[in-house]
Amino acid sequence: MRPPQPLGAGAHPVPPRGCQLLSQLQPEEALLPLPSRVSRALRALVYWPAAALASVMNFSEVFKLSNQLSKFSPNGKFLASCVQYRLVVRDVSTLQIFQLYTCLDQIHHLEWSADSLFILCAMYKRGLVQVWSLEQPEWHCKIDEGSAGLVASCWSPDGRHILNTTEFHHFETDTQDLAGIEWAPNGCVLAAWDSCLEYKILLYSLDGRLLSTYSAYEWSLGIKAIAWSPSSQFLAIGSYDEKVRILNHVTWKMITEFGHPATINNPKIVVYKETEKSQNLEMENLPFPPTKAAASSLFNTETKYEVASSPVSLQTLKPLTDRPNPKIGIGALAFSPDNCFLATRNDNIPNAVWIWDIQKLKLFVVLEHLSAVRSFQWDPQQARLAVCTGRSQVYLWSPAGCVSVQVPAEGDFQILSLCWHQSGDSMALLSKDQLCLCYLENEGVK
Repeated sequence: MRPPQPLGAGAHPVPPRGCQLLSQLQPEEALLPLPSRVSRALRALVYWPAAALASVMNFSEVFKLSNQLSKFSPNGKFLASCVQYRLVVRDVSTLQIFQLYTCLDQIHHLEWSADSLFILCAMYKRGLVQVWSLEQPEWHCKIDEGSAGLVASCWSPDGRHILNTTEFHHFETDTQDLAGIEWAPNGCVLAAWDSCLEYKILLYSLDGRLLSTYSAYEWSLGIKAIAWSPSSQFLAIGSYDEKVRILNHVTWKMITEFGHPATINNPKIVVYKETEKSQNLEMENLPFPPTKAAASSLFNTETKYEVASSPVSLQTLKPLTDRPNPKIGIGALAFSPDNCFLATRNDNIPNAVWIWDIQKLKLFVVLEHLSAVRSFQWDPQQARLAVCTGRSQVYLWSPAGCVSVQVPAEGDFQILSLCWHQSGDSMALLSKDQLCLCYLENEGVK
């Protein structure tokens, strides 16, 4: 096998076929300098079963980043990222800088237009929005909301209009204090929900008519997060009572609710637990003085998933209910692109991701990690979920199995969030001040 070449300036970052797993390398090869290790080994530990997620994986070099602001363009050709007040646009195929823009202040929000021709950068503290053109770099637009303030900014579906939400109302809603709005994927219904002090969600038509109002209970903390299914047929509502309620798009009534107990008693529900596996490297094999990569490899702890025996007790967190925004209830939820699964996180069971079978309306799998789940996102092309926990691993789940992957970046690359490329072939891994691309090449399930 011809060894893949290390990534370099101008090199095409797509991983070659035939890369080896670290477990297949000789002990002395595990201590190769970092660029060689990136190109020759994946540091990927695949468990349950080994062929279930058979993929070749590779990683790009690391780039600077601010506020975890990085997004792929809708057409998949570019990657935009922010470094304080600068907007950097890279060509996805080479990772070379395509355009570089300078904003008037530090960027708080970044969003592509639907046709990938424009990018808006919102600076909430200044009440400013700047719009940049990829085709005409010298052209730009500035929107100043002035004393009205600015709390949100987004594109219209046609990519030629911008909706800014100011400190004042956009239109009047039947809420005490509007907490958020979200369009259904088909663009026909707008969901608006009240602050956490009142459980109320309102569904509006395009012309502003109130279609329905739903409230599950009163006199307690209410809605925390919502998610539309890609088909717009279901609306999932996560609340502070640790339950998810699913509404249907015909009557806007609840069809089921999902609880999140701390103990899983049903033996038919598979619970994957992340466990540590320390590396056993011999000290005499270390070069002297040791390279940074070799030194850090001594202290990197690789992990794997193991199937837990029923009943399983999940690690819980006692919330401080006397403080604002207590860590309790459903803080994150997302449907798979095929509408078959729903992933949720109960904030007082912070290390777990719950995966529900929407066709059967029951719990399917639970993934419990060693650290609190920071973010998860579905592959846009298939039912494959990527999870990060603030460690240097990225986790992947599909109905076929699980994988825990160590990112071979120099130093401690703590993944706080991630985003998929539209093709599902790669994703951006985001730390506090860095970003790295992970490439996946499916070999097929045997």
